Amino acid sequence: MTKPFSQACENNRRPILSVLKQAFCNSQAVLEIGSGTGQHAVFFAKYLPHLQWYSSDQEQYHEGIQAWIDESPAPNLHAPQVFKVGEHEFPVGECDGVFTANTTHIMQPEEARLMMKLVEEALPEGGVFCQYGPFIENGRFNSQSNYDFHHKLQAQGYGGYQDIETLKAWTTKMRLKHKHIMPANNLLLEWIKAPR
Repeated sequence: MTKPFSQACENNRRPILSVLKQAFCNSQAVLEIGSGTGQHAVFFAKYLPHLQWYSSDQEQYHEGIQAWIDESPAPNLHAPQVFKVGEHEFPVGECDGVFTANTTHIMQPEEARLMMKLVEEALPEGGVFCQYGPFIENGRFNSQSNYDFHHKLQAQGYGGYQDIETLKAWTTKMRLKHKHIMPANNLLLEWIKAPR
């Protein structure tokens, strides 16, 4: 098959990697929620060789993800797991890191809330969740293009952007450690599972 390709993944992978190198420096196993084309999984596994990288997504995307993995196999890169928030149980039993990119604004609010709950329950104390994408901050958009895209998404039936304050309210066991400013008006939220 022709491998799926996302220009956005190509553009944002290096800025994201620069954050993940620090955020996951003490992690051993990371689940990627919503691996999409598979480009991020292949790239991050290559440059984070100390991690076991587990890709996951809905089953219809697995062929494309596997095509990327087959072309660039790595001993720390694993075949995609079937996972859709709200339909499947968390697919990796023991992971101390979770990564997701450009998924939260596609999900319905109840799905985004459930994802936060699933992640916080799955992570051990000190575990890290890196959440990349566009967000609202205190009810405000950081650009006109984000405002426009949010409303376009909602018109198409998607959930749209979530407010960071709402995400904080949805989790009782994780705290927002860092808010990394990223290119193209995106953010990378670095959450940590707080001690009990």
